[in-house]
Amino acid sequence: MSAAPATVGTFSIRTRCGRRPIPSFRCSLAGGVTTVPILTELKMKCATPLPLLQRIADAMASDMRAGLAADNGSDLKMILSYVDSLPTGNEKGLFYALDLGGTNFRVVRVQLGGKQNKVVDSEFEQVSIPQELMQGTTEELFNFIASKLANFAAKESGKFQLPKGRTREIGFTFSFPIKQTSINSGILIKWTKGFAVLGTAGKDVVACLKEAMQRQGLDMSVSALVNDAVATLAGAKYWDDDVLIAVILGTGTNACYIERKDAIPKLQWPAGGTRNMIISTEWGAFTTDLPLTEFDKDMDSESINPGEQIFEKTISGMYLGEIVRRVLLKMASFSSLFGDSIPEKLLIPLVLRTRDQERRLDLLRTPDLCAMQQDDTKDLSKVEEILSNTIGETRSTLKARRIVVDVCDTIVKRGGRLAGAGIVGILQKMEQDSKGLISGKRTVVAMDGGLYEHYPQYRNYLKDAVAELLGAEVSKNIVIEHTKDGSGIGAALLAAANSKYASEFQI
Repeated sequence: MSAAPATVGTFSIRTRCGRRPIPSFRCSLAGGVTTVPILTELKMKCATPLPLLQRIADAMASDMRAGLAADNGSDLKMILSYVDSLPTGNEKGLFYALDLGGTNFRVVRVQLGGKQNKVVDSEFEQVSIPQELMQGTTEELFNFIASKLANFAAKESGKFQLPKGRTREIGFTFSFPIKQTSINSGILIKWTKGFAVLGTAGKDVVACLKEAMQRQGLDMSVSALVNDAVATLAGAKYWDDDVLIAVILGTGTNACYIERKDAIPKLQWPAGGTRNMIISTEWGAFTTDLPLTEFDKDMDSESINPGEQIFEKTISGMYLGEIVRRVLLKMASFSSLFGDSIPEKLLIPLVLRTRDQERRLDLLRTPDLCAMQQDDTKDLSKVEEILSNTIGETRSTLKARRIVVDVCDTIVKRGGRLAGAGIVGILQKMEQDSKGLISGKRTVVAMDGGLYEHYPQYRNYLKDAVAELLGAEVSKNIVIEHTKDGSGIGAALLAAANSKYASEFQI
């Protein structure tokens, strides 16, 4: 191949949806061209020094206040959860939860035994949502969910007992932006996390589920509508009263915390009730001072929600692999990362647009990045295997594999440290507006989500950023604790706390 300047162009490749152009890079691969300039610039653009993290934390706290003052007051929706009654431990009986927050959903049942026995028993099933339903109609999606819930309820064994005279109640965890109107109703603002279901925006999602359950002949009522962060907070606080914040880091991301009602100017609330309410920040929409690269901007412009959820697109599991893919594609195109050819699969973006729908194609997934970063073999054989299985690269050199790991680390380090800065922003807001009431006290941040649970490098980068920002003396009081499957149990607990039978389990 003769040497020629690298140019940007369009590849036309055959996919399962037919031959179509894929915007990408075209080059003639001249000898001696290296990845060093691309990698150096990437590291510079993704850098998260302490001053930048502090600006992000300050901006997060400022946006939180603005979002509490008025709807649309900032990028953060600061959604009122209407959860001001948290589980006390007195709750008894059988309660269900439906947890819809990403490409899978869970159905859960929990037997509660009051103060002495707490959670007596629990069972759950996880169901994958077919890709076509994520881009289908409201009725199709909710019919599918209700049918799986009905199947699960039909397998209820004798160790789960519904007290006589009660109907089954469910806590519905719905982890997409909604306008909450009561503890058991909420209007969908928009879909995120790759969902683009037709006809749901502007509808009460509880009504959508109720209608689908009725079509299935399922006699169940929704007593609490929450998102996964709110449910995680409730579930964690059931066991540890020092929990004040919950963060989800999985396919998508969100954070919530306990706020004083008198610090919520936009709250129109009748007299009485408790003094606090859980607020869902919807921090995925945060944008201020984020260190973005050309790869982030290109991915965003080609996503199904361009210009939205920018923080989510830099820190959550759905997008990390896609950013890495785009970096590797440029390296392969301009600097011969994989020799004199570009693996065809490396050209395929996360979202493949077709005439009828948009379809997610996860070629380099977050678990792949994690596995490559944890490869401690001399020749990085695990990296070689993953590159072969994901992008079809079977002839990578050791040098190329090291560069791939370096790219993964750069993107993951940025994501973890930005998430840490977000947590510190919430802590700052709570501390400043509570006049020091939490200062010096043990404060627990409950974490859930596969990204945090299964990616140790990401988890360590997050914790390091929190410690750097707060300093040794303050950070020793901040406990970041994994709460596995907290949102499922938490939703069932909130269903119990807000049950129409609640008076029956007061002591």
